Amino acid sequence: MSQNFFSLLSGIIFGIGLIISGMTNPEKVIGFLRITDNWDPSLMFVMGGAIIFASPFMFLFRNKKTSLLGHELQIPSRKDLDKNLIIGSSLFGIGWGLVGLCPGPAISSLVFLNPVSLVFLFSMSVGVVLQKTLIK
Repeated sequence: MSQNFFSLLSGIIFGIGLIISGMTNPEKVIGFLRITDNWDPSLMFVMGGAIIFASPFMFLFRNKKTSLLGHELQIPSRKDLDKNLIIGSSLFGIGWGLVGLCPGPAISSLVFLNPVSLVFLFSMSVGVVLQKTLIK
């Protein structure tokens, strides 16, 4: 029960942070990605703030085997690159650059009932279902 509560609380805080930082605004994200014309570097401060905040915790807890709640930490051990990873990350980057949304901010932007977010999340869901049925 406590794990679900802390997961929900973390998700709410993360979503609020995405909204405050402007990451749910596709125009702001595309303005950041468009480095040749009217570039908007403000999202670098969002990323920098996250790195500054998280780095001490990553350093302090780097060798821990369990979380503060006593759950086993499962850190991926694979270091190789395979075809699925390359294709998936390329599709993610292309989609992010074209639409200006990635899954987290798209879910957070549902509170605004933005049609672009609704279409994005529907399309992403279809893609997830297709990936699970076509690639095994």
